[in-house]
Amino acid sequence: MSEPPAILELRDLRVSLGGRRHWLRRAVPPVPAVGGVSFSVRQGEILGLVGESGCGKTTLGRTVLGLQRETSGEIHLDGRLVSGAQPKRARVERNDIHYVHQDAAAALDPWWSIGRTLEEGLIIHGVRKANERRERVREMLVAVGLDESVLPRYPHELSGGQLRRVTLARTLVLQLRFIIFDEPTSGLDMSVQAMVLNLLLELRGRLGLTYLFISHDLSVVARFCNQKAIMYLGRIVELAPTGKIFATPRHPYTRALLAAIPRLEPEPKRAGRLVQSEPPSTACLPAGCAFSNRCPHVEPACVSTEPALENVLDHHVACRRWQELRSDARAA
Repeated sequence: MSEPPAILELRDLRVSLGGRRHWLRRAVPPVPAVGGVSFSVRQGEILGLVGESGCGKTTLGRTVLGLQRETSGEIHLDGRLVSGAQPKRARVERNDIHYVHQDAAAALDPWWSIGRTLEEGLIIHGVRKANERRERVREMLVAVGLDESVLPRYPHELSGGQLRRVTLARTLVLQLRFIIFDEPTSGLDMSVQAMVLNLLLELRGRLGLTYLFISHDLSVVARFCNQKAIMYLGRIVELAPTGKIFATPRHPYTRALLAAIPRLEPEPKRAGRLVQSEPPSTACLPAGCAFSNRCPHVEPACVSTEPALENVLDHHVACRRWQELRSDARAA
């Protein structure tokens, strides 16, 4: 059975933020927020993008959507090159992609009713007939578990779970195929989180959707995503099916993240810490591996050479130590 086609493909995507040139003062160089990211997302997949705050997850999502211009690299949507276009053209090229914000309340206009908010996107996308707009809004409200009673209400009158459903309905009413979720369950009670995740899975199966799921919660990613990408300081350091990463994590940063997951079961006391020191500033990244100053297995070569993301049996990892161990195993 052949694999489904890739909806989204990134090739060596790089994004730098800020930077200023002064006539009389020293210039401020741009900060590399995303550094050489490459991956693909196939039809029907859910790719989980995981990492610490400030690692570049949201910047990557905004760049895929077209809200942030890439510095270099390529973005392909359904095999078409959509990067490098001017903002107006980029929005047209990426009509099939939408972004669901982390803060549902902040993403909704407090002065607009829910009904007006849901119809706004349809008006922008050229749906002129009011009857057609109202019918599509009703269908999506039912799909996300709401009814027409929310249409005249305002965001402050709804609960957190209801607001998440409204933002999801606002996205689905546009009949898209690819959705980027930025921390969609943060700040919600556990029961509401489960309800939202189950709803997303149901809609994915019913409507044939594909998700890029940005999160820092590994327990959520473990139960929700097919593929998982670990991001550290703008780079993907490990990429594999979710089950493989949880069963056999290969990058030291991935193992440290998994070890930090809160557990109810008592565990034996570990000798030493898995992660040393603090992460370096993104404005002044080290020459070699960005994780070298925190890695318990650092070697001299790690400080001078940045490891590439290499693939071994559908398990990609950017770690010089792992690559050397693999080479030794082959030689033996």
